[in-house]
Amino acid sequence: MKICIIDADLIGRKKHRFPNLVCEKISAYWKEQNAEVELKLNYENLEQYDRVYISKVFTDTPVPQWIQDGVDMDNVSVDLPANIYVGGTGFFFAKAPNLPNEIEHHMPDYHLYDDWIFDEVKKAEARANSEGREFKRSKFIAQFKEYLDYSIGFITRGCFRKCGFCVNKKYDHVFEHSPLEEFYDLSRKKICLLDDNFLGCPNWKELLQQLIATEKAFKFKQGLDERLLTQEKCDMLFNAKYDGDFTFAFDNISDYDLIHSKLKMIRNSTKSNKHSIKFYVLVGFESTDHIDIENCFKRIELLFKYQCLPYVMRYQNKNETPWKDSKYRSLYVTIARWANQPSLVKKMSFRQFCEANQALHKTKGTYCSSMKSLVDFENEYPDIANRYFDMRYEEMKCF
Repeated sequence: MKICIIDADLIGRKKHRFPNLVCEKISAYWKEQNAEVELKLNYENLEQYDRVYISKVFTDTPVPQWIQDGVDMDNVSVDLPANIYVGGTGFFFAKAPNLPNEIEHHMPDYHLYDDWIFDEVKKAEARANSEGREFKRSKFIAQFKEYLDYSIGFITRGCFRKCGFCVNKKYDHVFEHSPLEEFYDLSRKKICLLDDNFLGCPNWKELLQQLIATEKAFKFKQGLDERLLTQEKCDMLFNAKYDGDFTFAFDNISDYDLIHSKLKMIRNSTKSNKHSIKFYVLVGFESTDHIDIENCFKRIELLFKYQCLPYVMRYQNKNETPWKDSKYRSLYVTIARWANQPSLVKKMSFRQFCEANQALHKTKGTYCSSMKSLVDFENEYPDIANRYFDMRYEEMKCF
């Protein structure tokens, strides 16, 4: 039996650097059946395989047109060659079908990407040598850390929020999904959880204790729901051996007062904590007008006061990207470029960032796109610009 596995995001997204868990589980299952498994990096000669599995996480990842034409996102039906199976939110969004149980609950094949990584390292080293540059192997390999260092899985699944912008609408509650030992590899340094809303699970405490008991650093890749934080959750979470930044979300301006209270609780538990706190800030969902821009800055202002970093997420769904059709398209891009770079947003106000871009602009007498977006909006809404464009992260600490 010849099995072909295609990680469409790996092929279609130049900077994609995260393993596809579905691909790893499918690989492990078929290797256990003594099948010959290949991770394929193109879509050629697929007829030579008994089964071809194509998985896609992101809706905007490009795939060959004949594959896209064979997929009906709304009805989760396909019209493709009999040996080809497609799946994932990138194809079916919220209606993506589940894996067969024997694959879903299989230990992943954490070595599926080994040959690809080896080839990438070899090519980069060859390029460095041909250009007379020193090849810093360890620095280059660091980009593959999720492939090499982490046990990855879902310890819980589901979310009860049913947010209009979110792909996780399949379930209406949070439930235990996989025992930790189902995907935990003792030889790996760290653990990465892909849970949708871990803190919403009734048994969160016991599960968190299990993670802590491994004595391995762990992280929740999708972030955590800060609206569900209690003092007990804060005390356990912020004293655990956590990997990297704690990540939450500030999606709705209507949650402002609630988020404010949770920020106070977070900082009460993290005053001496070395980890930083990051919040996803969703824009372009409820509207793409000046109100949405103001609400974005209002949320960033609150995060700055508690020394939390914003990460601006521009909304898109399977059919549209509203912010791209907005008169403030360039402003959305500029805000994200400023806010999503910690080294810049910690040191520069939004205006200073735009001025720095203007200083590098080569065409004299004209504005760069960043400065033009600022000036145009400021001329239209001076009160909003006056309140937010000069605020600075380092000056707003209030705890």
